[in-house]
Amino acid sequence: MTHLKAGDKAPDFSGIIQNGETVSLADYKGSKLVLYFYPKDNTPGCTAQACNLSENYEALQAKGYKVLGVSPDSAKKHTNFINKFELKFDLLADTEKETIEAYGIWGPKKFMGREYDGVHRTTFLIDENGVIEEVIQKVKTKAHTEQIIG
Repeated sequence: MTHLKAGDKAPDFSGIIQNGETVSLADYKGSKLVLYFYPKDNTPGCTAQACNLSENYEALQAKGYKVLGVSPDSAKKHTNFINKFELKFDLLADTEKETIEAYGIWGPKKFMGREYDGVHRTTFLIDENGVIEEVIQKVKTKAHTEQIIG
């Protein structure tokens, strides 16, 4: 779905996280970033993915990664999601879908015979200089950390 690939410069982004603060790609310069896009808070697959990353957060940090999740949900919904599952990282509220569209992961989807537009679950591994190292499009929600750090 996305047009981005390893070696591409990661599109800049700026948005509000769950606590109302603004973050941008520049805030992660000097760190590796797991930038993961998911459809919706509190749904089974998205919860499994977030919990897998949170449970393995120390292992990700040990490999030099910071984690930022992105969905079209509001900052308030993100706050509830983080509190409910004790997530250890920030979630970007991309209600206008600016970051989602910049990364090319919004588009037609099918679910139970129904077609609609939505977020294609995709993870971008971005290096310290803002360059995409890897794009994971076939995300395993219950084993996502393993896909990232092997």
